Amino acid sequence: MKDGPDIARIATLIGDPARANILTALMTGKALTARELAREAGVGASTTSTHLGRLVEGRLVAVTRQGRHRYHRLAGPEVANVLEALMGLAAGQGHLRHRPGPREDALRAARVCYNHLAGTAGTALYDALAGRGWTRVSDHEVMLSDAGAVAMEAFEIDVTALRKARSPLCRPCLDWSERRTHLAGSLGRALLAEMETRGWARRVPDSRAVTITPAGRDGLRGTFGVRL
Repeated sequence: MKDGPDIARIATLIGDPARANILTALMTGKALTARELAREAGVGASTTSTHLGRLVEGRLVAVTRQGRHRYHRLAGPEVANVLEALMGLAAGQGHLRHRPGPREDALRAARVCYNHLAGTAGTALYDALAGRGWTRVSDHEVMLSDAGAVAMEAFEIDVTALRKARSPLCRPCLDWSERRTHLAGSLGRALLAEMETRGWARRVPDSRAVTITPAGRDGLRGTFGVRL
């Protein structure tokens, strides 16, 4: 093999159907136990344990022990980025794991992508921020403008604190269902968190889907000019 990053090793880890299901389940951003992940993967507990061991060894999944339980989560946003990109590639080639139905419609409308908003709602918010001049896109980078910082502070997001964090403030993330960009980074995470705090968005149990409430539709339209 030629010198350079060993992408075949990562592809092998992700390519197993059970491990792919485990990783997809962790795209909610929540920490899950092996039992919960076994149910998502559709395999037995011992098999799940083996898969998790390989994913942890490959640094795609991180594990935290709390009391008698071990909780698993994606090792970082870069793992979520790769998974979202692969979902977009698979969807573009017509590779769907199940027939389209209500649950898929809900995922396309609004969902969690690791820790930020994706789907139609996510891309609409991204477009609205740019349309108001609150973000600027240059050379595939997203930057928060001065006017945008003022708007975010008015939305009760502490931009100064976010700028001090290790993760980038704004980052473009390719949306697998919309084939366009939604907002990731610490600002994307903070926006979704504030929407949940205000009751604008509610996570659907046992799913990545997010429901935008009537108050959320009104709030998004009034605050950001987003029409859903």
